[in-house]
Amino acid sequence: MKSIKALLAIAAFAIAGSAAAQQPGLSSVYIGGTIGQAEYKDSGGDNKDTAWRLLGGYQFNRYFAAELGYHDLGEVSSVEGNAWEFVGLGAYPLVDKLSVYGKLGGYRGELKGLGNKETNTDFTYGLGLQYDVLKSVGVRGEWQRYNKMGGGNLAETDVDVLSLGVVYRFQ
Repeated sequence: MKSIKALLAIAAFAIAGSAAAQQPGLSSVYIGGTIGQAEYKDSGGDNKDTAWRLLGGYQFNRYFAAELGYHDLGEVSSVEGNAWEFVGLGAYPLVDKLSVYGKLGGYRGELKGLGNKETNTDFTYGLGLQYDVLKSVGVRGEWQRYNKMGGGNLAETDVDVLSLGVVYRFQ
C-alpha cells in the first residue's frame, strides 16, 4: 500500500512539473510609461495637473515584481512635484490575461516653488489592473498615493495619481 501511495505521489509531481514546464516563462525585465492626472490633496485652488512616469522592473513570477520609476507630478499653484520610487508589486490573475495588483514601497520626492524646495522620503502605495494584450505587452490602469510630500516651508500634502500606461516585457 505504501508503494502505491509513493507511486501516485511521484506521478502527481511529474504531471504538475510537466504542466509548469508548458507555461511560458514569466520572469522578465520590463519597461513602461504612464500618463494621467495628479491631485494634490491639501493645496488650495487648482489642485490637479498632468502627471507622467517612466518605469523599469523585474517580474519574478506571475505574482511578484519590483519596480523603479521616476514620476513627474506636474505643477499646482506654482509648486512642481516629482518622485523617484522603488515599489514591490503583488498581482493576482483574475482571468488568463487580466490581473489586479497592489503596490507598496518608498519614494524620494521633491516639491519646489515659491522660492522654496522641500525634499522628503516616505511611502507610496496603489492599486491597479493590468491586461496583457500580447505576451510581451500589457496595458495598465492604476491609482497611486504619495504620502506626505513636502512639509517645511511648503505645505505637506498627499498626492494621488490616476493613470493609464503600457509595459513592455523583454522575453
